[in-house]
Formats: sequence, C-alpha cells, structure tokens
Amino acid sequence: MQPNELIARGQVWLVGAGPGDPDLLTRKAEKLISAADIVFYDALVGRQVLDLIPAGVERVSVGKRSGRHSKQQESINDLLLAAARAGKRVVRLKGGDPSVFGRSAEEMDHLGEAGIAVRICPGITTASAAAASGHASLTLRGKARGLTLVTAHLKAGEPLKLDWDALARPGGTIGIYMGRAAAGEIARNLIAAGRDPETPVMVAVNVSLPSERLIRGKLSALAFLVQTISDEDPTLLLIGEAVAGTRVPVEMAASVALPA
Repeated sequence: MQPNELIARGQVWLVGAGPGDPDLLTRKAEKLISAADIVFYDALVGRQVLDLIPAGVERVSVGKRSGRHSKQQESINDLLLAAARAGKRVVRLKGGDPSVFGRSAEEMDHLGEAGIAVRICPGITTASAAAASGHASLTLRGKARGLTLVTAHLKAGEPLKLDWDALARPGGTIGIYMGRAAAGEIARNLIAAGRDPETPVMVAVNVSLPSERLIRGKLSALAFLVQTISDEDPTLLLIGEAVAGTRVPVEMAASVALPA
C-alpha cells in the first residue's frame, strides 16, 4: 500500500502525536503524517514530530496554550470540514492521545454530521510516558487498583470543580493534566478531603523531551514543587502510592529528586 492510500481524499484522521519524542509515535501515526495533504497540529505536538511532515504538505497551527487560543474549537471544526470537503487527505495531529482531553468527540461529531469519514490513530498519553520515565507504575498491586485522569485546565475565572472526595480515596493513582497553576489548590482540596499529606507525588515537565524534568516529593509540598516551572512548560501531576516506584538512577541527569 502506498502512503497516500492510507487516507482517502476527503477523509480525516485524528492522530495521536504522543508526548513529544518522535520515537514514541506509533508506526501508523508516522505513515499517516506522510500520507497527508494537510496537517492541523496542536501547540503540544513536539517540534521533532512536526519535522516528520513532508515538504509540500500544508501545515496549519491550531494550538491552544496557557489560555491563549489561536483558534476557537468551533473554528478548528470548520477548518477540518472545509479541508475534507475540498478533497484533501486531512490529518489532525494532537499531542498525546486524541481521546484523552483532546476534544476528539467534538471534532468527530461536527465532521460526522456533515457526512465526513473520520478515523482515530491512538497515541501514547503523557501519564504513561511520565510513569515510564520515572520508573514508576500507574497501578500497583495492593496499593493502587485504579487510575483516574483529570484535567485542571479551565477557562479564565472558572473555579476548579472536581470530585475531591472521590479523588481523595486511598488505593488509586491520580493523573492531573495541565495542573501546574492549580497545584496548591489541588493539594489543599485533596488533603481536606482526607488524602494523606505524605502521599507521594511526581511532577513531570516536558515529558519525553530533552528538557524533561521529574520532580518528586509529597502531596503537602506540591505547591512548592512547581514553583520553578515556567508557564510555558507542559506539566503533569501524578499523585498516589504507586508513583514512588523504584529508585530513579542517579545517572538520569534530566530528573530532579527532592527529599520527602
């Protein structure tokens, strides 16, 4: 099969770009990128992943970072629809996995209502990549029987409304995407709802990239742990007993281990 035969003209693929390292792309994702006529990409897609887009393929940035929206979601939906109706082979490239806080359902609904064929190519989500980098597990027999993924991303002025009682129950790992700005509030609410202040946490910054940082500590110190992180650095919070994992080797110079 030739690369461009993977995508029919007028078809849209929602493709997971993974956490940033191009080596963490699936083989299918790389083939789809090579087959596209036009690629719409998010701000969190790694630069080296974008370098895989062939010369001559149209690139359109539709990224959203730190509350600054280059495109509203409705505009993105319309751009995808217009490209598909023009008979182009369309790739919508999303950081991580398209179905984990990637608004894939909204785009699929919009395109589907117009009769446009849409398919998904999954990607490695940041929580999985962060746990791998930190020699940790997202679940742990006897200590973490479940995993809950939530986002702390909010529109300006909106309060952070999460089910704190459910999140505070022991026996599970919490992955909080875009959690840097709300780290102090998250820790306070979890502890107030009964989560042990000594619960291990790992703050994962720029996961899988050369600038990756892994900062370890405990829940009560979470607000302190994020103080040196820039607003521009994508940050994930992992909270739970499983996060302690195995001891991270000293030679992992990109990681930062803070005393408990």
